Amino acid sequence: MLEKLQIHYPIVQGGMGNISDPRLVASVSEAGGLGTIGCGTMTTEEVLERILETKRLTKKPFALNIPIAVNSQAKELVQLAIEKEIPIVSLSAGNPSSYLPLLKAKGIVVLVVIASVAHAKKAEELGADILVAEGFEAAGINAPTELTTFTLLPQVVSAVQIPVIAAGGVGDGRGLAAAFMLGASGVQMGTRFIATKDAPYHASYKQKLLEASDTSTTIVGRKYGQVRRVLKGPYVEKLLLNENKLSIQGYQTSTSEKQHVLGAIEGDDQLGFVNSGQVAGLLSDLPTVKQLIERMMSEAETQITNQLKVFKQLVNGKS
Repeated sequence: MLEKLQIHYPIVQGGMGNISDPRLVASVSEAGGLGTIGCGTMTTEEVLERILETKRLTKKPFALNIPIAVNSQAKELVQLAIEKEIPIVSLSAGNPSSYLPLLKAKGIVVLVVIASVAHAKKAEELGADILVAEGFEAAGINAPTELTTFTLLPQVVSAVQIPVIAAGGVGDGRGLAAAFMLGASGVQMGTRFIATKDAPYHASYKQKLLEASDTSTTIVGRKYGQVRRVLKGPYVEKLLLNENKLSIQGYQTSTSEKQHVLGAIEGDDQLGFVNSGQVAGLLSDLPTVKQLIERMMSEAETQITNQLKVFKQLVNGKS
């Protein structure tokens, strides 16, 4: 997988919708991971600006995440990826069948984000190079299947022959080690990368992540089959109180990328919200992206080595 993605470490940055920023993308790629520009609901012109800026900041490979059912210009974004010679494209939130052949024909490595075994098998049949198995712990838009990473990942690994990346609930070396033990070839993270010095998001967003506990996130949108995991806050509280009164159009307006930007970029928790995975409860510092990735690799090695010793003792009948 590392060779296919042309990266040094098996750590991928998730797409972050309209708050995706070239500085963070470049920082992840420069540190040996795979940075990702998330298209969200942005226009092709807006995405092009981010592509050009990212290319100015790094010569390392980076990916473009296209949420198929979320962005009305998905077809145009696929063409943009081809024209700008983006080496890796991640397809999510929709049926990839119309776009996979176009990308593969141009030699582009295609990741497909899935949330069930059935979707994993279908994506493999269509020609996906790598799957991202995203559990319900993850931030932002989630699948209504609500399968957790710990249960989804090993089932997907057993069902397909291509590499699988774990997403949702990973924020340190222990999570990376656990993903390996469940058969993953790497991990994808979003929330953990928000809480870094390189991430250009509002200071209040980062501080709330550092102060978060295991129960600081919640789900909105179940009623509409449009599940999203967000950090609790004043705007989210009002949204939950009014959710049953909203039409689907009203819900979509209330959870649009406009409100996402207000919360994450401008720090307005009265008129906006921020996405967050359940992993927020693990966060306690703001390292640089480079420090985070290198620390995770070291922690994972230590964790695997120590647990292997414990396992051997158990096998030999020693407590």
